[in-house]
Amino acid sequence: MPAPTSELVAMGLSSWRLVVAAGAGFALALEALPWLVRWLLAGRRPRREVLFFPSQVTCTEALLQTPGLPSGPPSGCPCSLPHSESSLSRLLRALLAARSSLELCLFAFSSPQLGRAVQLLHQRGVRVRVITDCDYMALNGSQIGLLRKAGKPPPPPPPEVFTRGGAEVAEDLVDAPADWSKTGIQVRHDQDLGYMHHKFAIIDKKVLITGSLNWTTQAIQNNRENVLIMEDTEYVRLFLEEFERIWEEFDPTKYSFFPQKQRGH
Repeated sequence: MPAPTSELVAMGLSSWRLVVAAGAGFALALEALPWLVRWLLAGRRPRREVLFFPSQVTCTEALLQTPGLPSGPPSGCPCSLPHSESSLSRLLRALLAARSSLELCLFAFSSPQLGRAVQLLHQRGVRVRVITDCDYMALNGSQIGLLRKAGKPPPPPPPEVFTRGGAEVAEDLVDAPADWSKTGIQVRHDQDLGYMHHKFAIIDKKVLITGSLNWTTQAIQNNRENVLIMEDTEYVRLFLEEFERIWEEFDPTKYSFFPQKQRGH
């Protein structure tokens, strides 16, 4: 028996309403799509940060705690410095984000805070390589010597001497470890007439830190300087190529121990 006309009309209207509702929902989804795409892209936006110096002097102890110690601001910190963000603390945070590798190419490096940060990364197993200028690495306060010694095991105790069969025999009290992964940070320097004047760092081969700043307390606290922190594949590639080129060029096996000329100052 055929359905009454009124029922057919009601069914048609209902189907039409469904079509209209679906169309409206689809239109709203299309309108929202660009916003959704922008929101997703914002969450993945490459890092872009600019720091300006001189930096406010703040306490950085919370950032520079050794592995195994609790994180966060030191309770009852005796220093009177502000416990707030500064250009230096932001630079330290960027540096300490390294997980696998850190390449440093620096003209002058004497900042104790930045030096401690690099040593912490070394202790955490991050591979650190440093290129620097031969003149400035020898100045008082330079962190280069400390980095070269970072993580090196203490010398073994003197051997115990005892008598065996009427003869004195030396026997080591402590066997050498099978693996010393902490053997100091690799450092290479120039022998050129000009200065090794670069100032950049590469974190995990993904993030570039560069700018006018020398990594010295004088520059950080007194000079008008800038630092750019950027996550850009092309720029990182170019700076990494430059680092590897200089690293190979400054191979100590290629040093000349009797240079013919002295660099000018």
